[in-house]
Amino acid sequence: MRVIITSKNFNASDHLKQTIESKLEKLGKYFSKDIVANVTLTMEKGRQKIEATINARGTIFRAEEETNDIYSGVDRIVDKLSTQMSRFKTKLQRKHKDHKEFIFANLPESPDKEIDENIIVRRKKFDLMPMTQDEAIMQMELLQHSFYIFLNMETDMVNVVYKRKDGNYGLLEPNY
Repeated sequence: MRVIITSKNFNASDHLKQTIESKLEKLGKYFSKDIVANVTLTMEKGRQKIEATINARGTIFRAEEETNDIYSGVDRIVDKLSTQMSRFKTKLQRKHKDHKEFIFANLPESPDKEIDENIIVRRKKFDLMPMTQDEAIMQMELLQHSFYIFLNMETDMVNVVYKRKDGNYGLLEPNY
């Protein structure tokens, strides 16, 4: 596994980078060699945030942690990613049975009950209304929702606007 480390608002020390690489390399035994892990380190207003994303041929593992001690945060990120892989081991085996990017023999069994069924408890149908991004944000706020699906008038594609944890907005656009 190749690890790409990006830092924002501070310079990560070589020791920190080496620590992150060695900790994430423990997860490398679950994947083939060509998988990439992206780690982003951010320093904002005295708090440190670590985000790690592993994209394994369409299956995305992601964890984030805010901490005062970045080294303990790295440990928690690795634990979170490992737990995700363990919890969904059976489903991953079914999805990727003929692929070589996962090495399932190395994945530990989950101490929790395996998640076999995702249960949809409610379905809702609605009309997609053509509108601009600003109109979609306004509609989302009026409904007091955290996201809103709409037909983007500019691109003629289905998009989603959402409220981010930092109070700003995000836009999800499909990539066909």
